[in-house]
Amino acid sequence: MAYELIEVSTEAGKVGIVRLNRPKQLNALNEALMDELGAALKAFDADEAIGCMIVTGSEKAFAAGADIGAMAQYSFADAYGRDYITRNWETIRSIRKPVIAAVSGFALGGGCELAMMCDFIIAADNAKFGQPEIKLGIIPGAGGTQRLPRAVGKSKAMDMALTARMMDAQEAERAGLVSRVVAVDKLMEETLGAALTICEFSQIATMAAKESVNRAFESGLSDGVMFERRLFHALFATADQKEGMDAFVNKRKPSFKNR
Repeated sequence: MAYELIEVSTEAGKVGIVRLNRPKQLNALNEALMDELGAALKAFDADEAIGCMIVTGSEKAFAAGADIGAMAQYSFADAYGRDYITRNWETIRSIRKPVIAAVSGFALGGGCELAMMCDFIIAADNAKFGQPEIKLGIIPGAGGTQRLPRAVGKSKAMDMALTARMMDAQEAERAGLVSRVVAVDKLMEETLGAALTICEFSQIATMAAKESVNRAFESGLSDGVMFERRLFHALFATADQKEGMDAFVNKRKPSFKNR
């Protein structure tokens, strides 16, 4: 598939990389871009050679929000009738393999929401996160009011949603929004390192781990623990479990076959 608004590449034949590419608009997210992003991620998800994906932007902006110009004249009927945002923004939630957001510069509004849809965020030290929709007379519409409080707690999420203030990378790490902060010139090196580490493991196990962690935000503790336990038990039916444990016992490096 030919893409116009994203750049797609691979690293070491194992990591799929999607770079948002609307530089003049600071990677503002419109429907065409989100369609392309969803298609690229689904293609990588279906590729047996790919074990992890990275979504990133430019040094100046991961994504500065949704494309306000495209939606400024929408009526309720336009937004609701077209299922604006939900229709194609949620595609990333169906991706089974791990997806890492490598965030540099601005991740605002829809950009912050897209980063939070990824499985974890590695941030450059110049990253800025925010949900400034209140300035436009609206609220976050791609999960910002739901995922942000789960990541940083109610008070900080309320602060950001109601005052539109931005959170820098250091505060984001302290609050739990991002997993680690690195120098801007080391962002892709660090993120690729994490992705390649994930690719060394059994894809069945990494997909199960992702599914189980995500379940923690969708259910109560007892149901979540039961879900985890069932996946844990199920992995004992895989060849990779046998290989991983045999390698550990015999002090050698495992060779996982993803089955």
